[in-house]
Amino acid sequence: MAGITNVAFRQLCREQGGGIYVCEMITTRALVERNPKTLRMIAFGGDERPRSLQLYGTDPEVTAAAVRMVVQEGLADHIDLNFGCPVPKVTRKGGGAALPWRRRLFARLVGAAVGAAAPAGVPVTVKMRKGIDDDHLTYVEAGLAAQDAGVAAVALHGRTAAQRYSGKADWDAIGALKQALDVPVLGNGDIWEADDALRMVTHTGVDGVVVGRGCLGRPWLFADLAAAFAGRPQRRLPTLGEVAVTMRRHAELLVAAFTPSGDEAAQPRGAGRAADPERDGCTDFRKHVAWYLKGFPVGGELRRGLAMVSSLAELDDLLGRLDPAEPFPLDALGQPRGRTNAPGKVFLPDGWLADRDSAEVPAGAELADSGG
Repeated sequence: MAGITNVAFRQLCREQGGGIYVCEMITTRALVERNPKTLRMIAFGGDERPRSLQLYGTDPEVTAAAVRMVVQEGLADHIDLNFGCPVPKVTRKGGGAALPWRRRLFARLVGAAVGAAAPAGVPVTVKMRKGIDDDHLTYVEAGLAAQDAGVAAVALHGRTAAQRYSGKADWDAIGALKQALDVPVLGNGDIWEADDALRMVTHTGVDGVVVGRGCLGRPWLFADLAAAFAGRPQRRLPTLGEVAVTMRRHAELLVAAFTPSGDEAAQPRGAGRAADPERDGCTDFRKHVAWYLKGFPVGGELRRGLAMVSSLAELDDLLGRLDPAEPFPLDALGQPRGRTNAPGKVFLPDGWLADRDSAEVPAGAELADSGG
């Protein structure tokens, strides 16, 4: 969810319903070195609670330093460690979904994070995949190691790194992990609608669910989830007019997020000050347009215009051309959104699979930039 779960989108989702909304993936090295872009990415809303920060790291010492920084400076209320990222630039350095294969390194890193967070009472959770591929599964062993290290919960995406976002998530694997652990287990994968979450809980026995791509263009999913878990039958099926209102609100929040305040406004432009907050916010909004309009009968020219907006006035004009009475497309329910790429090779460091018990940190594995 890199580039998606910024402070604006999290606020939009919180306005729909309760839950824990996690920020974009933050690399431990970039945080410790106080990379300006990374420090902007860990901004939270004034009333955002709990503040949930997702960290990516490969070096136990750097990870511990990053967690100490978080707790000593009060930057977040919860830390989630990302061992699920399957993208090549991460796995080829031994990070993300590749790291649990090196079980001693994995245990050291999780233990270092938990130990650094414990004095402040900040809970640490772990998110991971089933393994590198079907021949190199790690999820039960890694879950037990994380539990032994003292994590508060473990989340499992029911796919391997090789699957990327293809096929169907393996809910049976999620159920097996739930049976193996005593700490809470959260399930992730193929939750497109609230009723999918109910089916997952029934099928696996998990203590909760993690939503990723399912909320793309559908922030009202969290209202549906709240209703579903409360046993209420109502589900949101917004008209196109109601979707347009949500789109406008999203763009407005992004513009506000790109608007510098206080000390940021006083910095010279070369230090990272946004040159045009409205343009930048609207530009960031463009990638959400196709997700919001998925299934609606909106012409190609209008779709292209909305995907190229540069100002709120331009957005208002184009949204005004939509038919507000158009009903929600029921055939779009349960359809995937976001990445649906094919399975592929997992790029790994040389010799990565040969020694499971090596605790050595991969050379050059710490990424200097955040965001996945």
